[in-house]
Amino acid sequence: MYGDFTLASGKKSDFYCDARLTTLDPQGAIWLGQTAWALIQEKSVELGVAPVAIGGLTMGADPVALAIGIASVQSGGPGLQCFTIRKQAKTHGRGKLIEGNFKSGDSVVVVDDTITTGGSTLEAIEKIRAEGGQVAFALVLVDRSEGGLEAIEATGVPVIAIFSRTDIDAAPGSR
Repeated sequence: MYGDFTLASGKKSDFYCDARLTTLDPQGAIWLGQTAWALIQEKSVELGVAPVAIGGLTMGADPVALAIGIASVQSGGPGLQCFTIRKQAKTHGRGKLIEGNFKSGDSVVVVDDTITTGGSTLEAIEKIRAEGGQVAFALVLVDRSEGGLEAIEATGVPVIAIFSRTDIDAAPGSR
């Protein structure tokens, strides 16, 4: 969408990407899962890594991780396990920060729906590392091309962006 928006980072922008319109749509989720799983397999071979799980900060990463996890199983292999990272650890039960199928030592792919500054993805990386996870690389549906990809890669974590703002701006009927 084009207009006047305030982003989660507090920045103002003339462009807003509501990725949940795709990630929470059944057909969109199927496309996302298949496309992202193929990219993850390629990147894993390129980097010589074997991630076993996928996830990121709730809520933007949740449908992305699940769509990819399902596609990974549908491709015939053991698949990627899925996890979600809370903003803060639970204050009851087991007091977990990372929920789902994650354990210390796992090689993981960090996902997010959209990156602007990279703050959410960087927070997810920090929390995964603090819990003993090894971040193989990150995957994002849309890179808004405002420095987030570069900020993440500056920490040594490679990033795959399925789309960039340039791709979206160039699409027929985008404006």
